[in-house]
Amino acid sequence: MRSKLIIALLAVPLLLLGCTISSLLDNRSEDGVDDTPPSLTADPTQVSTKTTNTAQDNGALVQPADFNYLGAFRLPGDEDRPRTFAYGGNAMTFNPDGDANGANDGFPGSLFVMGHDRIPYGELPDGNQVAEINIPVPKTGKDLEALNSAGFLQGFANVAKGAFSTMDEIPKTGMAYLDTPETGPLIHLAWGAHLQPPDTASHAWFSPDLSNPDMQGFWFIGNQDLYSVNGYLFEIPAEWAQAHVGGRVLATGRMRDGGQGGMGPELFAYRPWQEDGSPATNNTHLEEITLLLYESSYNTEEITRCLDGYQFADEWEGGAWLSTQDGRSAVIFAGTKATGDRTWYGYVHPDGADKVCVDTNITDFPTCRTADGGICPVSETRGCCDEESGACISMRGWWSSRFDAQIILYNPADLALVAEGKLETWEPQPYAVVDIDEYLYLSPPEWEQLMLGSGDQRRYRIGDVAFDRANGLLYVLELYADGGKPLVHVWQIN
Repeated sequence: MRSKLIIALLAVPLLLLGCTISSLLDNRSEDGVDDTPPSLTADPTQVSTKTTNTAQDNGALVQPADFNYLGAFRLPGDEDRPRTFAYGGNAMTFNPDGDANGANDGFPGSLFVMGHDRIPYGELPDGNQVAEINIPVPKTGKDLEALNSAGFLQGFANVAKGAFSTMDEIPKTGMAYLDTPETGPLIHLAWGAHLQPPDTASHAWFSPDLSNPDMQGFWFIGNQDLYSVNGYLFEIPAEWAQAHVGGRVLATGRMRDGGQGGMGPELFAYRPWQEDGSPATNNTHLEEITLLLYESSYNTEEITRCLDGYQFADEWEGGAWLSTQDGRSAVIFAGTKATGDRTWYGYVHPDGADKVCVDTNITDFPTCRTADGGICPVSETRGCCDEESGACISMRGWWSSRFDAQIILYNPADLALVAEGKLETWEPQPYAVVDIDEYLYLSPPEWEQLMLGSGDQRRYRIGDVAFDRANGLLYVLELYADGGKPLVHVWQIN
């Protein structure tokens, strides 16, 4: 059974409105309970596509029809914080050398997954611990109890103990396992916060031996805005990296709601070691190469030079560089996309998702936008609750009348042109979109609806992703799906 695809320009206009509409009009074209994975066959499907005029055409790209859903599995452990996956899932990475003695079931390797987030003001300063798990056979179906559970290979370890101590309020993190001849096996780490402290180094590395993580760092990504660099992290295939970015085989970036850092996912190639494999000196501003960088809302109130269909409530939480044995590839970002006809800063309206409830105390930026990037009529920019009175049915933040869990696909050739200075950093756009809501449980704990929303307005659907390149397996975290814990969904990239 294949992932549901976003269909063509006219079928889903909200996907495309709000940024570079005229170029889209010129360039768009149409082109489930078992113990064993389902068949790789599927009905033909259409998908909206856009590619820049590059040397790599659609035949060399991973397509949405290549995403074959295999099922999901549960994470192990209990709910005792901080040594729990509950309220975690901020970062995940695949280890091809993990679980060497595991079952020969078609799902080799292991996953390093980050647990319960830190909480500020001393409540949980030792959160964001990391554990290593094996990978069981995923199952399809909506019965949680029927799913297989992973087991621990290494228990939780506070790998960042004493580090990033000023970034414990809604941490934003990324991890990437990488084994190179220069350094040997390491887990590279990016760390930020929702409200980012300035001039704070954001990247480090630690050992996959969690009993002795020996964290090294800490580094900046050039002089880039910290809101642009520390939300996800993944490997760049070595051949591509050598050809286009001077052998920098790590990609890092971030996409924050509100457009701070950029109105779309950002991406930079970097390398934190010296020629002898030793770590760069602490507080080094590493030389980066920009692959993707959209306009920041700090610079303008206009929605411009942005991701097509950008809205301020968008959240892209994970990324990966897909490649197949026959030479096709794609750079993907996974997250929760605002797809409603209104996006606003404030609260959920008690009378329904079609009504706007802005925070009337905010006056220094437009608090409500239409899907095409316009400003909402004054009649819609009214408050509906007072947070101090306890009358609000949601927490304050960026909301939309609708959200969808999506994976967006970029052409690596477009990013190569950016690296070479032949395209502006904001010009690449996704050539395809995969909507994955139909596979998600979307069953958060009732007591968390104040934060998460519900129904069409459910936020924070997707966490990080990880890719097993040798076997073409994509692992995606669904947040708050098993009580407070994430589930791991698995796709085969054919």
